Amino acid sequence: MFRKETEWDLAKIYTMGELLVEIMRIEKDKPLDSTDIFKGPFPSGAPAIFISAAAQLGNHTKIWGGVGHDKFGDMLLKRLAGDGVDISCVNVSDTGATGAAFVSYDGSGEREFIFHLDNTAASDISFVETADIPDFFHVMGCSLTINLPVKTQIEHACSYFSAAGAKISFDPNIRPSLLRGRDIMSVAGQIIQCCSIFLPGFDELVLFAEGRTGLKDAAYFLLDRFPALEIIHVKLGKKGSRIITRKIDMDIPVYPIEKKYPIVDPTGAGDSFDAAFVSGIAAGMNLEEAARLAAKAGAINSTALGPMAGDIRGNIGRELV
Repeated sequence: MFRKETEWDLAKIYTMGELLVEIMRIEKDKPLDSTDIFKGPFPSGAPAIFISAAAQLGNHTKIWGGVGHDKFGDMLLKRLAGDGVDISCVNVSDTGATGAAFVSYDGSGEREFIFHLDNTAASDISFVETADIPDFFHVMGCSLTINLPVKTQIEHACSYFSAAGAKISFDPNIRPSLLRGRDIMSVAGQIIQCCSIFLPGFDELVLFAEGRTGLKDAAYFLLDRFPALEIIHVKLGKKGSRIITRKIDMDIPVYPIEKKYPIVDPTGAGDSFDAAFVSGIAAGMNLEEAARLAAKAGAINSTALGPMAGDIRGNIGRELV
């Protein structure tokens, strides 16, 4: 299915999408339509969080994206380069500002976002075909919703790398509000057709499975429909996750991080989860080992304020070596 190495061999894991800073409320139940205190900026953007975690886990990493020629952009580039990410394909714009997101939490932990991405440097993304082919190219569905030019660039990169032998991993990460009335396949159909590892939440799985609400039925519908699809790993929040392939159906528990540390900020947990799972598979772990590593990475990233603040390198980076 995937490469299996007898000794540790660094994988190439690349991604493409929005780079932004996140500015968040420091108290719960402070909605974004009222005046109150924020904290930040924090480096963020789902692809950035993913590739930061993948780099901390010891992979060769690269990201295609865009930032402004400003202090926010400087902070993002410094953070990614410090984690070991190749930022040579990040455009630095002299005209557009770095993208930003504002977030608040209610008492139940639900989040509200305001994004400033379109018409910022976050949407200044371009892909040029290259002989540098990764083992895995990861796509975040939220990146496909920024605007049509960004979507087109990501689809081009995905098709090119897939044809060259790379495996495609895909986290749809698409809230219904981002669809703006569009059908999910019109937004992400080209990506899932060449996807090998699919990493949805349950609601996203149902969207792709045309409304089938049984998790197993929905997963098998997709496995039957898309021949390239090999692994579906569904994130189920506090219930853990579930892996379904054409031969395996496996439940994975949550990592019990709260026995030692409180959950501070869940933003970025799913992106870190993705990075650890893909890294584990690329390193030759079996599905259960990779899934448990993913659960641990997501949990660790939730214990610090900021989407990229969890110490993944210090806590689990050596488990792949």
